[in-house]
Amino acid sequence: MKKKKLLVDLSALDDVYQGVGQISLNYGNYFKDTYRRQTANYELTLLLPQEYFGVFGNEVKYLSSSNWVRRHCRYLFPKFDIWHNIHHGSRFKPCYKTTKYIYTIHDLNGLMLEYAGTHKNVNSNYRKINRQLRQADLVLAISDFVCDQISELLHIKNIPIKMIYNGVEKISDKTPRKPKCDIKQPFFFSISMFRKTKNFHLLLDLMKLMPDKHLYLAGNDNTDYGTLIKERIAKERIDNVHLLGKVSEEEKVWLYANCEAFLFPSALEGFGLPVIEAMQFGKPVFSSKETSLKEIGGSCAYFWDSLTPQAMKQTIDNNLENFYQTPELADIEKQYADTFSYKSYFEQYERIYSSL
Repeated sequence: MKKKKLLVDLSALDDVYQGVGQISLNYGNYFKDTYRRQTANYELTLLLPQEYFGVFGNEVKYLSSSNWVRRHCRYLFPKFDIWHNIHHGSRFKPCYKTTKYIYTIHDLNGLMLEYAGTHKNVNSNYRKINRQLRQADLVLAISDFVCDQISELLHIKNIPIKMIYNGVEKISDKTPRKPKCDIKQPFFFSISMFRKTKNFHLLLDLMKLMPDKHLYLAGNDNTDYGTLIKERIAKERIDNVHLLGKVSEEEKVWLYANCEAFLFPSALEGFGLPVIEAMQFGKPVFSSKETSLKEIGGSCAYFWDSLTPQAMKQTIDNNLENFYQTPELADIEKQYADTFSYKSYFEQYERIYSSL
């Protein structure tokens, strides 16, 4: 029997500092380690930026997402039997009606913000997503929260929806490297893209109440919101908050491993990858309980009931010392984090590929 042709869209590798870029990178590494053309029951092609050609081995085939003509004319794509779009933000989709189309939605937070009146392009984004959905044979969501978003915001008829939690790469076994800057201890840590929905500004007010602690924020701060955070730190002389910018994987590992606690006050998350990463290191996680975070953090995270600085400080004061005086809590965290392994994640996807 002739093998089916599968395309997996990893075009999000054009920015590996965002969550979906990291997920795409892990997809590629998984296929590099496990996919063997001769024994697999499908022929695999990865759609990704030109600079990643060959990075994931010689067993897979490569198709460039950097090609300008192909980016603007989908009819120039070869024909595939199955097409997996791993992120709903991708500009690519199959053009042949016979192609089985798997469409993964990570979150509809942007659409929620637009409905709230913060953006003007809600109608165009809404139409774009629904055009993709009309062609889909299977819709995948990364959390129960996202499933609820899909039901609330989109019109899906006769299209099956399946929930598969994101896999989280095991980074606690990687080699750490201390950032070159002076790190003052004890310190809290947080990492994310600098957007207003990440609520880093709330941490500035929190740290004013905790002058004996330091906070290090990692992520791309070259944004308007990042500028706002820098200006507040300088103007208000918040000496115990430090911006690291983009950090390497090794530096991120060191920061997780050496921080006293991980703080994540985000208002909008489809999953909340850093929460599970921090738990791999057995670190106490203090998080907002908005959107998916209550679901993903489960019983292992400490949740702020209120995002006022006094209430946030009180939650930390009430739990931080007890966490370190109860060693089994770190072990429970690590075991919980392991349930989000990429092995389990990809086994579910392999079954879907085979069934289609």
